[in-house]
Amino acid sequence: MHFHIRWPDGRREACYSPSLVVKDFLAPGESYALDDFVEKTRTALNIASERVREKYGFACSSAMAQLARIEAAAKRQAPGGLVTVETFEP
Repeated sequence: MHFHIRWPDGRREACYSPSLVVKDFLAPGESYALDDFVEKTRTALNIASERVREKYGFACSSAMAQLARIEAAAKRQAPGGLVTVETFEP
């Protein structure tokens, strides 16, 4: 699934998760403090990757790559900003 976000600087990004577990941590229309957003997505994407490992025997490299992109983008944002989750897309 994809979840579409808007960074504090206004840039939009489509993010990928191999599992719907991200819906347990984020909600469309909600805004999250930058650090909170990173922590929530880190948790969700690690769970998603582990679900892939349980099913196929290996971690999900796409989930880990997405997490790396989120962490890198977060470092480029001004502290104290909000990340808005705009939509979920199957």
